[in-house]
Amino acid sequence: MGILAVNGGTPVITPGTLKTLPWPPVCEETAEKIKELYLSRQWSFNSPSEQAFEKAFAEYQGAKHGIFMMNGTVTLEAALAALGVGPGDEVIIPGLTWIATAMSIRYVGAIPVFADMEPSTMALDPAAFEAAITPRTKAVIPVHLYGTIADLDRILAIADKHGIAVVEDCAHMQGGMWKGRGVGSWGAVGSFSFQQSKTLAAGESGICLTNDDALAERLYRFKHIGYSRYDEQGKAGTPPPAGLMCRNYRGLAIPALILHEQLPGLSALLKKYEEFYNTLAELTRDIDGFRLQAPGRLATRQGYYGLMLFFDGPSWDKVPREKLAAALAAEGRSFGATYGPVYKHLLFNMQPGEYRIADGGCPVCDHLCTRAFSMIHYTMYYQEAAVVTAEIIRKISDNRKELEA
Repeated sequence: MGILAVNGGTPVITPGTLKTLPWPPVCEETAEKIKELYLSRQWSFNSPSEQAFEKAFAEYQGAKHGIFMMNGTVTLEAALAALGVGPGDEVIIPGLTWIATAMSIRYVGAIPVFADMEPSTMALDPAAFEAAITPRTKAVIPVHLYGTIADLDRILAIADKHGIAVVEDCAHMQGGMWKGRGVGSWGAVGSFSFQQSKTLAAGESGICLTNDDALAERLYRFKHIGYSRYDEQGKAGTPPPAGLMCRNYRGLAIPALILHEQLPGLSALLKKYEEFYNTLAELTRDIDGFRLQAPGRLATRQGYYGLMLFFDGPSWDKVPREKLAAALAAEGRSFGATYGPVYKHLLFNMQPGEYRIADGGCPVCDHLCTRAFSMIHYTMYYQEAAVVTAEIIRKISDNRKELEA
């Protein structure tokens, strides 16, 4: 397919011209409703807009309760606090995730324990999770990362056997389904983010889902300085439940309205991303050492915040990651890095004793993070983008010796 563009050849497409979906989405009808909401003065405090979205999203994901909050980091903290996780407890998480997963554990005074990943999905390895359990383990947070769903059947079975609470981190998986039922409705609590880049996007906000009435009440009190969902602030109110330090993590009405307007279109959006995945998988299946992130053993619909791609195996061992990244970008499509192992992240500046890496370490995580790239969902909307992406990957593969160190 010719000389690589990074070495003076002609790129597959001109860099910066890949057709992508403008994101976040905007529409005039929603803008008019935002104006009406602004004039209504009902901006927060369990507003009708918040209640409407809580109900709609919980139903969409198959859960009984939704508790809307200000972002998808505090939702994780709230979930752990509502479950009684605190100082001295351990919470097991995968080695690869966004730092918020780990930081939320520290916010409640507990210890994050990093366990290894499944190589096919880069989700938490159930066997590694079980091996990391100690008498101090109080919870596990499986993360449905980029384009995969963690193995909920195996993780839930292990957690149930050991009396461990499961908090699903669904920040990447709005609309995802496991065996026909929405993620976030399987564990004790499901935590979602609606930050501006997500498939449901409101700038910032998040939600906790649960099927447990008592947990729903504790979650609401935690985010609303101790008030029950049914109390009106400014009246007598109700003090926080004993042992629960409450916060002010209330969400706002305008983001809730935006999300409620976007929700009816989510299923169709995810179908387009599924078509992209299937096309790219078919066009690259014979490329030696290249593979896409697997979707999850019993996943029936992916949320596709993004997708991981792996250039791995002996045929790629001599190609430095930095050269590979530059070559991909020069051909007209830039790919992101993964978050990298959290325990190596510069922002995760914990001291020894404030976190733990499971015995045996995380060798799969350590290795594959050096061979992985990522793409974000709004670059996965158009079929022509899948075809171009496949052409770029094939061209790089055919000429990989140009990149060898």
